[in-house]
Amino acid sequence: MSTNSAGPVSASELRRRVRAAEALKVKTREMAAANALTAREAAVKAAKAKEEADVNAREAAAVVLRLFDNDAELVSELLGVPAEELEREAKPVTAARAKEIIESLRARAERPRPTRARKPRADAAEAASSASDIPAPDVIADGSRADAA
Repeated sequence: MSTNSAGPVSASELRRRVRAAEALKVKTREMAAANALTAREAAVKAAKAKEEADVNAREAAAVVLRLFDNDAELVSELLGVPAEELEREAKPVTAARAKEIIESLRARAERPRPTRARKPRADAAEAASSASDIPAPDVIADGSRADAA
C-alpha cells in the first residue's frame, strides 16, 4: 500500500515522513490555539463595547425622559420606541447620574462653536462675471445660430 512506486521505503525516509506529519500536527494545533485566543479576545472586547453601549443607551433614555418631565408617551412617540422599554432602560440610572449628564450637555450646548473665517469665493465670483462678459450667441426662431455663417 505504498504510494512510492520506486520500491520499498527506507527506515530513514519513514522517520522523516513521521517527523513531518508530527510537525504538521503541532503547527496545526498552535494555529488553532492562537485562533481561539484571538477569537476570545475579540469576544471580550465586543462584550465590553456592548456593555458600554448599553450603559450609554440607558443613560440617554433616563436623560431624555427627565428633560421631557418623565412624559414617556411623548418621548415614545418622538423616538419611535415603546414607552415601557424607555422606562425599563431608564430605571437603573440614578437621578444624580442623569443630572450629571444633563449638566454636561448644557455646558456643551452653551460653548461657542468654533467658526472658521470664510474666504470670499473670488474664483467663483470671477467665473460668473467673466461668463457674463461673453455675449450669448444669437439664436433664430428655427433654432439655428445667426452668427453661424
